[in-house]
Amino acid sequence: MRTLTHRLLWIAVLSVFIASCTKDDNQTRPTPSSTDTREATVEAITLSENFESGTKAAYAAANVTPGSGSWYFDEALIGNLSTDAKTGVASARIRNTGSITMNFNATGANTISIAHAVFGSDGSSTWQLWISTNNGSTYTQTGSTITSSSTSLQTVTFNVNVTGNVRLSIRKVSGGSNRINIDNITINTTGGGTGAGDNSHLLLGNPSGAMASIAFPTNYLVDQTYYSISYNNARSTPNWVSWHLNSNDVGSTSRQDDFRPNTALPTGWYQVGSGSYSGSGFDRGHNCPSGDRTSSVPANSSTFLMTNMIPQAPQNNQQTWNNLEIYIRSLLSAGNEVYIIMGNYGTGGTGSNGGTSTSIDNGHVTVPSNVWKVIVVIPDGNNDLSRISTSTRVIAVNTPNINSISSDWKSYRTTVDAIESATGYDLLSGLPANVQQVIEAQVDNL
Repeated sequence: MRTLTHRLLWIAVLSVFIASCTKDDNQTRPTPSSTDTREATVEAITLSENFESGTKAAYAAANVTPGSGSWYFDEALIGNLSTDAKTGVASARIRNTGSITMNFNATGANTISIAHAVFGSDGSSTWQLWISTNNGSTYTQTGSTITSSSTSLQTVTFNVNVTGNVRLSIRKVSGGSNRINIDNITINTTGGGTGAGDNSHLLLGNPSGAMASIAFPTNYLVDQTYYSISYNNARSTPNWVSWHLNSNDVGSTSRQDDFRPNTALPTGWYQVGSGSYSGSGFDRGHNCPSGDRTSSVPANSSTFLMTNMIPQAPQNNQQTWNNLEIYIRSLLSAGNEVYIIMGNYGTGGTGSNGGTSTSIDNGHVTVPSNVWKVIVVIPDGNNDLSRISTSTRVIAVNTPNINSISSDWKSYRTTVDAIESATGYDLLSGLPANVQQVIEAQVDNL
C-alpha cells in the first residue's frame, strides 16, 4: 500500500548458512546439459482483459464485448480520454455505485489481479470484488474493500481458490459521482509455492501487477515454482522476486552453482548467459538466495537461473546482503516463517572495477543503482493473512549498489512506504488497507 500522499501517487547450522548464502565469486560456472528441465513455468492465465477492444461510450446499463467475452456494464463505460488511467488506449470507467460484471465463466482462479485508479482529478472512491461460482446466480465478496486514490494505475491481487467456474463483478461502493478506472484484469490458475493460500509466493500481493503475457515484456510474470518473478526483458533482470520461506525450505542440499540461461523465456528475448557478468566487476547476485532453497537439488538449482540474478557490487552481495540473508534464516529457528520480496531500481552501480557502470554484457544487462528487500515475519502457523496485523514485524532494507557499502545491513533500514515511493510498486497489497498503513510506515529497530 502506498501512502495517501504518494497516491495523490513481500534451521541449519551456521556454517551451512554461510556457505549456502554467499551468492557469487564472479567466476564462470559450468552450465548443465541441454537435458536439464528445471526451468521456468509461467502462470496459467484463465482470463486477461485490458479493454483495448469493444466500444461503450455511455454510462447506461448495457452489455459490451471486449476481448475476453461479454460483460454487463452498469453506470460504466469504456473510456479512452487522456484523463482515463489506462495501460494502452482504453480502460473501464465506473461512476456512482456502478459495476462491471462478466456474463461468462472462466475456469479456475487462484489469484485475481486488477489495476485501478481515480479518473482525472476525481476524489477517492472504494470498490469491491465479488465472485460467483454458480453461473452468476449469487455473488460473494472476496478480499477487502479497496480504496482508489491514485491518479496512476495501482494493482491489487486477490487470493482465491476456485477450481470450477468463476465470474467476476467489480462494484464501486462509495465516492458518489467520483469515477474510477479499472484495467488489466487477470485471473491466474497457478500461484507459486503451495498455491494461492498459505505459503504462496504471491500471498501478500503482486507488487507491479506483473502478467504472464508477452504483451508485458518489462513486467512479465514467471512462476519459478520455488519463487515468483516480475522479469524485465529491457533490463535483462528481474524487477522483483517474491518467495515464502520456512524451516522446511532449509535442508542439507549443497550449493549447485549451475548458473545458466533461462531457456523458458519467450522466443526472441535475450537470454543472459552464465558468463555474461564475467570481467564486469559485478557479482551474479541472487534475488532468491541459494541458501533459502536447500531442501532439494531442484529447489537449489532453480536459484541459479540467470533470470534470478542482478549485477550486484561484490561487497554489497557478499557482505551486506549475505549478512541479512543469514539473519533472516536465523529467524526460522526461533519459530518463524517469513514472506520476502527483493527488487532493484535505478541505473548505475559501482563494482570492483571502480567508476559507475550503467550496463554490462555489451549493454544487454542494466546495472541497478539500488537493491531493496522487504521481509514480513510471523510465527509458524496457518491462515497467514489473518495473522498479519499492525503489530507484525516488517523489515525493509534499501542499499546503494556500490562496493564501498557497509557490511551492516541494519544501517540501511527504511520503510516500505519509501521503497514504494522509489519504485512505484504497491507492496503488501494483499493485506487490509488499515494494516498496510501502519506496518508500511514503520522502520524496524530490533
